[in-house]
Amino acid sequence: MLAAAAPAAGLTTATGEPLADRLTTQLRQAGATEVRFVASLDELADLVTAATAPVLVTGVDLVAHTAVLRHLATSPVGPTVALVLGDPPVPGRTAVREERGQVVDAGAPGELDGAATGVFGGALRVGVDDLPNLAAAARAAASGIIPVAAPIGPSGDVSPLPAVAGAAGSATPATAGGPGSAVDRLFAGLAALGTLIFAQRVRLLVAHRVEDAAGLAAAEAAVTAVDEDRAELRLSVKERDDFFSTYFVSTWSPYVVRLAARLRLTPTGVTVISVLFALGAAVLFGVGGRPALVGGAVLLYLGFVLDCVDGQLARYTRNFSAWGGWLDTMADRAKEYLVYAGLGFGVSHAGLGNGWALAIAAMTLQTVRHMTDTWYGVLHDEAARRPRTATGASGGIGDRLNAASTRVQADTGSVSYWLKRTVVFPIGERWALIALTVALFNPLVSLVAVLVWGVLAFAYTGALRTLRARWMWVPVLDTVDATLHRDDGPLARWLPVVRPMGPLTLAVIAALGPAALLVVALSADDPEGLRWAVPVALLVLLLGGLGAGAAHNGPLDWLVPAALRAAEYLFAIAVGVIGGAPGWLVFGYVFVLTVHHYDLTARLEKRQAAPPLHAATLGWECRSVLLALTAIAGTASVGLATLGAYLFVVFLVSVVLAWFVRPASSARASVAPAGAGGAAPR
Repeated sequence: MLAAAAPAAGLTTATGEPLADRLTTQLRQAGATEVRFVASLDELADLVTAATAPVLVTGVDLVAHTAVLRHLATSPVGPTVALVLGDPPVPGRTAVREERGQVVDAGAPGELDGAATGVFGGALRVGVDDLPNLAAAARAAASGIIPVAAPIGPSGDVSPLPAVAGAAGSATPATAGGPGSAVDRLFAGLAALGTLIFAQRVRLLVAHRVEDAAGLAAAEAAVTAVDEDRAELRLSVKERDDFFSTYFVSTWSPYVVRLAARLRLTPTGVTVISVLFALGAAVLFGVGGRPALVGGAVLLYLGFVLDCVDGQLARYTRNFSAWGGWLDTMADRAKEYLVYAGLGFGVSHAGLGNGWALAIAAMTLQTVRHMTDTWYGVLHDEAARRPRTATGASGGIGDRLNAASTRVQADTGSVSYWLKRTVVFPIGERWALIALTVALFNPLVSLVAVLVWGVLAFAYTGALRTLRARWMWVPVLDTVDATLHRDDGPLARWLPVVRPMGPLTLAVIAALGPAALLVVALSADDPEGLRWAVPVALLVLLLGGLGAGAAHNGPLDWLVPAALRAAEYLFAIAVGVIGGAPGWLVFGYVFVLTVHHYDLTARLEKRQAAPPLHAATLGWECRSVLLALTAIAGTASVGLATLGAYLFVVFLVSVVLAWFVRPASSARASVAPAGAGGAAPR
């Protein structure tokens, strides 16, 4: 651990305790298992090289609430996170430019050409995979460093460094204070190496870097003036949420969060309860009758409140886990689609029309929308990390749209801000619309309203994102395993590659064939007479596989996964219509497909590998071939039921393997004694 350079090194708090000692205590309270003072950045580099767990690096000129350090240590946004303050850039501090929660540039204030959005707060958590970069940055920054006297006071061995609560295990305060301090140069060097660093902002709490006794006294007074627990409870609510969530949920959900914390409920437990509420709402929507519909609307609203509470509880208790994040993502979609199923059954049961067709349409539309949302988010994050000249985002309509969007987002609380947040039809607004329309009218009106608003929102976001993406020109699918996220099977990998047309053109053509077949089938008096057209639509669908091996480096190729999802879903629905399958069975099969695809996107967002049994899911093209064969044979219902059940079982087994069996095996291996086939204890 490096002590601070004078004058910050000699500062004492109002209680007479050295500032460095108080920070050490806070670091341990934040979850660090050991705290080390180091005398130079070279020594820091040696410690980091030996580390096997995330490391928290701070300067001892930091005065902050303990919660600030705990939030940094447990932040779930990414492996490497830096404290960023909203203070104006000043000489001697590292200025930061942040976009979408990422540090995209760092350096002296003059180097950022006035584009700085904050300053480095003197503390960062570095994930295991980024520790080599941290060591390299420390050695580079060590050039010209004047060592300062400081005691070496380890509280334990350097290796291993066990993580606490899935976050930082070791804390290493580094040299700080004074112009061009070591911790600033260390952070700037880490950013310069291309490390993906996320920003941890201080909101409601207090964090300051001090250089003299007057600054220390002022910072301590600011810390004392804030009730830390009350601030943490308010911080559990997202800083920027959607209109309905902000004004009709988050105004009172923190009270539920505090109650849940006192009852020692976990975020996962709250998620499970919210699923039960949504399931109850779906059942009441299916039963029908005004009392049941109103009761279902109330349950749906309360279920959405709990859906917000689980995340707020995780932030309040700092109880984060990869499993909990994955489960929350999957549960959100399952709840919504269960509600669609209840509405669809309610429409059919009441004799108001083909409710299952509407429910299938709503689920398909929403899933394809979510696929575009996910990949546009990945595209935007990748564009933010790249130099502006590299993205081609300077000038033109794309640049103007980006600038306009940034202005609107910055104008928090304005009419334009809320219109932009609402028009895209986020989940809070969807659930509110369903609850209101079903309580006041009936399930048919509710499903039609969801579809109409969903289509308009899809058209709006699709048009604007297409224009912006064309000017960004970021080949984001080239940065990941495109085969995995296309969900290709063995047949797609075996098909020849047609490069001139491009993978997006081929994927769109693949969707048009099933779409045309579905339209014809829905309008035909005898859909079963169209079995001859199934092989034709299948051949058109398989054209999407001709782009599997091509480079996905076009400006709009981020749309390929969504186009392939649409192609597969439309083909399955067409097979069900032509084969005379009941609506609930078609809905169930498409639901299983959406679960599989949401699993892939959830893993993408959590930066995880493919599911354990991904190869057993066969790929979109092989699944479609199997359905086509059953349709031609006149057994489409059997095919949908059998293949759907098979995919669901594969999904469940994959979940058990990924989240329970493999982690347990890894844990046993890590504690196995030497000579027993495991790693030797250190």
